[in-house]
Amino acid sequence: MPPAEVTNLGYTPPDGGWGWAIVFSAFISIGFSYAFPKSLTIYFKEIQEYFSVSYSEIAWVSSVMLASMYAGGPISSILVNRYGSRPVVLVGGLMVCSAMVLASFGTSIIHLYLCVGVIGGFGLAFNLQPALTIIGTYFQVKRPLANGLAMTGSPVVLCTLAPLNQFLFDSFGWRGSFLILGSIVLNCCVAGALMRPVNKRANAKPRNESPKCNGAAEEAAAVDTSTRSANLLTEESQSERKGQSNAHKLIDLSLFKHRGFLIYLAGNVVMFFGFFAPVVFLAPYAKHLGIDEYSAAFLLSIFALVDMFIRPATGFIGNTKWVRPRIQYFFSFAVSYNGVCHLLCPLASGYLGLVVYAVFFGLAFGMLSALLFEVLMDLVGAHRFSSAVGLVTIIECGPVLLGPPLSGALVDIFGDYKYMYYACGVFMLAPGIFFFIMHYYNYKKLDEEQRRSVTVEMRTSEEAVELKMNEDVKTVDEN
Repeated sequence: MPPAEVTNLGYTPPDGGWGWAIVFSAFISIGFSYAFPKSLTIYFKEIQEYFSVSYSEIAWVSSVMLASMYAGGPISSILVNRYGSRPVVLVGGLMVCSAMVLASFGTSIIHLYLCVGVIGGFGLAFNLQPALTIIGTYFQVKRPLANGLAMTGSPVVLCTLAPLNQFLFDSFGWRGSFLILGSIVLNCCVAGALMRPVNKRANAKPRNESPKCNGAAEEAAAVDTSTRSANLLTEESQSERKGQSNAHKLIDLSLFKHRGFLIYLAGNVVMFFGFFAPVVFLAPYAKHLGIDEYSAAFLLSIFALVDMFIRPATGFIGNTKWVRPRIQYFFSFAVSYNGVCHLLCPLASGYLGLVVYAVFFGLAFGMLSALLFEVLMDLVGAHRFSSAVGLVTIIECGPVLLGPPLSGALVDIFGDYKYMYYACGVFMLAPGIFFFIMHYYNYKKLDEEQRRSVTVEMRTSEEAVELKMNEDVKTVDEN
């Protein structure tokens, strides 16, 4: 089955050229959007002691930041539909910079919630959605590979920021480090400047011409067939056409009638309760076991290094002719694999055990992250992706907001991290199984609809040819 709705763009994406510069800019924007909240966990233990707060309270910093990033999705999508990706990313970079500078003067944990969490989170939202959306306008055939390369930005930036943050903290303290991070994140503005809109006129698709036929009757019948076939579109495809026009105005709410979108949304809501917490608490978990600070920070670097290589590899595998027609199964496996890793994490003993866990978790997390938005684009089509990702992120902000604090609460209650990892494992494994079952059902329904559509078209074509021939016979008899 070909990727969903790729032919409804109205033009042929270049699949290269300046598109690779777009991938590089998306690499930077996506990298900072996802890695920045994770990298700040290096400062958690020190900030926790400075403000005398609990594990749960300090976890709210990255949680609020991620939730704000997701909650800002619809606003970002509307702005992208209205103004394009470039200006939105530029504004987002300035917002994150301002947030970190203001946070460096924080006098309470609430101050950090507002500055780092809310302002910084919305700034990251203005970096994430435009970067994801613009890739779909430049790529079609190589889109899984392009998405995989762009999503590699997250582990690369995390691998760089994790040891850098530890060095900055040792040299300048957390306040001075926040000031320096504010200047570093301005690189997002450079990425935004590269996001030139695609030239749709230069790549416009030629209108489908009627096939050349031997007789005038068959030529007219072909025209009648195309007209009748257009009237026999399914209800779902009609709603998608309406959604395409609405998406350019504000946001496409007809997606809530889309079967594949609802499957994706239902599974992801549960999945995101356990998606970020294992990364957020990896370094604190190592410190809890008595591992020194630099070794704990190095676990994030190991995780990010594995993640960095598996993402483009996943994009390459997802782009192959064997996987892409059923790429949703690949995504289902990645979700389930994450759940299994978290369930087995408490069995790891000592630093070597955590290194092994970081390697396998990096593989699982990288596979899932590389496919996370590609499968959504595969389900709804590139032309509706901006609205789809906005709706998904605003709904997912609840689990993203509550996941790490609930996990931190488990640590506070039991005084041990293993129950937190058990909970995250269940929250990942359950939707993974759900995705396997529901995507099997969805693919089966899509195949049935495709066969029904082909049958209707063939029948309509035969009836049109027969009708035209009868009309010609009547005309000859009258003459």
